[in-house]
Amino acid sequence: MERRCRVSGTLNLLIGLAMGLNLLALASSRLPTLIGAVAVQGVVLGVMPLLMEHQFDWIVALVALGTMAVKGFVIPGLLRRAMRTASVDREVEPSIGFVASLLLGSGGTIAAVALSRALPLLPEHAGSLLVPGSIASVLTGFVLLIGRSKAISQVCGYLVLENGIYLFGLLLIHATPLLVEAGILLDVTVGIFVTGIIVDRIQRAFDSLDTRKLNVLRE
Repeated sequence: MERRCRVSGTLNLLIGLAMGLNLLALASSRLPTLIGAVAVQGVVLGVMPLLMEHQFDWIVALVALGTMAVKGFVIPGLLRRAMRTASVDREVEPSIGFVASLLLGSGGTIAAVALSRALPLLPEHAGSLLVPGSIASVLTGFVLLIGRSKAISQVCGYLVLENGIYLFGLLLIHATPLLVEAGILLDVTVGIFVTGIIVDRIQRAFDSLDTRKLNVLRE
């Protein structure tokens, strides 16, 4: 019982850190800071399945290590490479301002916590931040996708959105195999590679990573 409470406290601490990184991502105009926040969040989320398992499972450990490697190092490395290639390190003219984004993220986080208390959760999840963390991350991802104009920032928004889905999936960690998450992780990796190619083409065609320039395209 004591060990379960200790694990639950550590898990909530990590989820709280992930929620704080959401706000950092929304408030920062610098792309290196945004990518770094997404990378740290990926590593933090990768550790969680190991804490939630009562006994060591090599499949869970493998998926957790894969999650940390891909989300914490591989994908951020690709984004940093794209950033250096495009010679851009700052989001200059977002569709939604940074203060407004931070206010939306903070309001969404508070609403997520309030909503989770009204949901009929299982007793073992009642005191967990998994649900509010999941909802807050999904909302943060949407704000980044909609409110940012640089393709790299939008990719980070997509990653934060997927992290929210990953958090929600941890609610069913004992009911469904983490091989499902492994499939999602593979899809995300392939999607990022494809997005990297698209980013490169946008940079070559418009000499910019502002996706709003795609509006000038015609048949």
